[in-house]
Order: sequence, then C-alpha cells, then structure tokens
Amino acid sequence: MNDIDIKIGVSNRHVHLKESDFKILFGENACLEKSSDLTQPGEFASTSKVLIKTLKDEIPNVRVLGPFRNYTQIEISKTDAFKLGINPPIRESGDILNSEGIKLIGPNGSVDLNEGCIIATRHIHLTNSDIKKYNLEGIKYVDVLVDGLKGGILKNVSLKVSDNYSFEMHIDTDDANAHLIKQGDIGKIIRRDV
Repeated sequence: MNDIDIKIGVSNRHVHLKESDFKILFGENACLEKSSDLTQPGEFASTSKVLIKTLKDEIPNVRVLGPFRNYTQIEISKTDAFKLGINPPIRESGDILNSEGIKLIGPNGSVDLNEGCIIATRHIHLTNSDIKKYNLEGIKYVDVLVDGLKGGILKNVSLKVSDNYSFEMHIDTDDANAHLIKQGDIGKIIRRDV
C-alpha cells in the first residue's frame, strides 16, 4: 500500500449554533458576520464569540463558526474539559445525543444546553472522487503518521465523505501540541481499516 499525503488542519475550541440560539445570544437583529473563510468550502469563522461556562469554570472568547446548523454544538479539547470540570464524549460532529451539557453566554443573553458539548474525533474530509483516487472504498478509519521530534501515529482517524469537502485532516489542539503539529503540516495515511 502506498502512503497518502494529507494536509493537517488544527481546530481550536469553537461553537456551531442554530439560528434561534444565535438570536438569543446576540439579539434578534444580529447577523452572523464572516471574519475569514475556513478550508472547507462554505464554512467560515465569524466575528461573534461566546463565553462557555460550567459550575467549575469558564472559557471566554470562543469563536462561533458559520453557517448556521440545525443544532448547537460546542467542540472543545480534553484540556478544556479538565478546566471546565466536565467529561464530554469523543464524537463525530453532529452526534450530540446524550453529550455534555454546558452554558453559553453572549452579549444579549444566555443558553443553557442539556447536551451539545463534545470532543471531536480526528477526521479526514474527502470527496467520493478522493475515495476512488486513493483506493479507500469501504474504509471507515485510517491511521496517520506524522514526522518530527515528537512525531507519532494518530490512530482511529475517521473518514467523512461529501462532494462539498476539501481533502484535509482535522485534529484538535491537544493532538497538535502532543506531536508539535502546526496548521498546514503534512501527515501520511499509513493504514486502512474497515
């Protein structure tokens, strides 16, 4: 099997909002304004930020990403979870059923969520054409090798397929810090597993 080079993106803690929660947090007349485009087509970092809060602690200035979704989701790292005193599950984006609850505070109001906070799985965005090009049909998880002084193998990286995606791996800041990975570094897909 030939190794496959994959660009790595590092995701800091962030929030995806449904529009009704955005209006509570930022006001009925507020708009989700773009600050910068993200690497995945149509997705962007907004100018809006919230405070995430638990009984133990809080983290201010957490970026809201756009566009709106049909659910509200907070993605944090395990290090953030320790600070906040919570234990969110490791999940695919969108899989928030029975996940950790958390409070969001914006400039105009607050939202108490019974669920919605997760640690996102390591994952690779790719298209159906990428699946064929790299011979990944029927594959759900891969391992990715990263080089460097603290290089290693990132295991159980899920494949997320959509023809709207751009070929890129996403990890959180804990994974990036552990292996000294920075935005745009290249890893190698070295194992495929159904």
